[in-house]
Amino acid sequence: MEDQWLAWAKRLSALADTGLHYCRDKFDRERYEEVAEISTSMMAALGDIPIGRVNLALGKGEGHVTPKIDVRAAIIDDGRILLVKEKMDGRWTMPGGYAEVGLSAVENTIKEVWEEAGIKVEAKRLYAIRHKAKHAYPVDVLDFYKLFFLCERRDRAPLDPGHEVSDAAYFSPDDLPPLSEPRVIVQDITDAFAFQVDPQRPVMVD
Repeated sequence: MEDQWLAWAKRLSALADTGLHYCRDKFDRERYEEVAEISTSMMAALGDIPIGRVNLALGKGEGHVTPKIDVRAAIIDDGRILLVKEKMDGRWTMPGGYAEVGLSAVENTIKEVWEEAGIKVEAKRLYAIRHKAKHAYPVDVLDFYKLFFLCERRDRAPLDPGHEVSDAAYFSPDDLPPLSEPRVIVQDITDAFAFQVDPQRPVMVD
């Protein structure tokens, strides 16, 4: 679970950015800018990271601030799950990433699998919608909703890792490699296997 002080700081940051988007009074703008600076300093202190990195992660004001969307594909074949190796940290994750504007959640998931593993899949079922801050992922200054889909392969083409990853391979749930935990945790994989076994299991939603 996310630290409560960090949650408050992120909420203040979102309120400040949203206020700056809508306000028309120069004095209100000054107040919102000060709140934004304080919240950024809080996040930097709580995460023990430079303010510049926090500002880089948050980016420029984007209007009415909403959570980011991350999609992930669980592709299970013969008791093993497909993972890709991230170049950024050398660790493994389920294929996926930021959802892009103009595509549905399913279309984004299919696209990510194609780009990272070089195979065509069909998204069969949503099995979880997680609020990242409520689970055992590392601390993140951004707020995320994470969508997980069970997918099936549409072809038997060999795996072909894309430019953002260095490898792609299948792993059994009891022999997982080091995971890229900002992206995926063991629970995400365990739940994927549980949902594959029980198609009637209800979707998990925070």
